[in-house]
Amino acid sequence: MPLRVTFVAAARSSPLLAERFQDDRPLDQAGWDEVQSVAGDLLPLAAAELRYCSPTPRSRATGDALGYAPLVQLALRDCDMGRWRGLTLGEAMAREPDAVDAWLADPRSTPHGGESLLAFITRVAGWLDTRPVGDGGRIVAVAEPSVIRAALVYVLKAPPSTYWNIDVRPLSATTVTGRAGRWNLRLDGVFAQPSRT
Repeated sequence: MPLRVTFVAAARSSPLLAERFQDDRPLDQAGWDEVQSVAGDLLPLAAAELRYCSPTPRSRATGDALGYAPLVQLALRDCDMGRWRGLTLGEAMAREPDAVDAWLADPRSTPHGGESLLAFITRVAGWLDTRPVGDGGRIVAVAEPSVIRAALVYVLKAPPSTYWNIDVRPLSATTVTGRAGRWNLRLDGVFAQPSRT
């Protein structure tokens, strides 16, 4: 039987337009309210044999609030954005427009001094491929939307530029099934989605 890995996107700690690179802020009250509004849909995932999360405060808090008691996985950390850490895309663009353009155009570029998009996707893929298979176990991983986008690029064997075309909503659940190097995207039911801009 294939392994089943369900990624749950962490609740937001800010409105979408205020999202920051490598945002380490905890959940705000609106984020907590969003978790509570979808908890009934996501709580059954706590039955997974293995439960993980990204090291960000909001991923850990989301996993804890959903009753997962997840183990932190450093490989599921957000992309290292170097000197752009803590900036919004607009702020980075205002400071270094040519560098941002290069970063968006070339998945191997690191104009911010951090990790390239390609290296980020490869790191997340490595984590996925090293999950224990056993007898077709279930895994749940609460992660930043960027981490889930990176996993989906790998699972779909898509070009790295596809990363920019995947929208992962907070508190959405995305499941992949398979084993190392052979993954499939599985589309299940739709979970309730909070509406917050």
